[in-house]
Amino acid sequence: MAFEGLATIGQIHLSVSDVDAAVVFYRDLLGLPFLFRVPAQPMAFFDCDGVRLYIGEPETEAYRTRGMVYFAVPDVDAAYAELTSRGVQFMDEPHVVHRDDHSEIRMAFFRDLDDNNLALMTEVRLDHTSG
Repeated sequence: MAFEGLATIGQIHLSVSDVDAAVVFYRDLLGLPFLFRVPAQPMAFFDCDGVRLYIGEPETEAYRTRGMVYFAVPDVDAAYAELTSRGVQFMDEPHVVHRDDHSEIRMAFFRDLDDNNLALMTEVRLDHTSG
């Protein structure tokens, strides 16, 4: 079989300093489905609708990652309200980051315990029919 290029993301990694605390944040505060913890290793995995989120303490600084994960939600305002009630500290309220003739994208940004940037995002198709 010939290589056809990259298209599907199977796993995303974020470095954390304390896996136990990060599991509480991602599982209990954010509500991500917890998959498993690797025995005797500082790493844990969550399911993000078929893409694994891998959080772990890096073996060396060469493997420390800093990324940004955007969580797609059906209603950014409802997700923002729920996560705020659970104690998640947001950097801003949900707001429009892009609008064109066909859709509007709204986001709200926050950070995890290790200052990894995270965001909620909702894209809504605009209906231009009048009736």
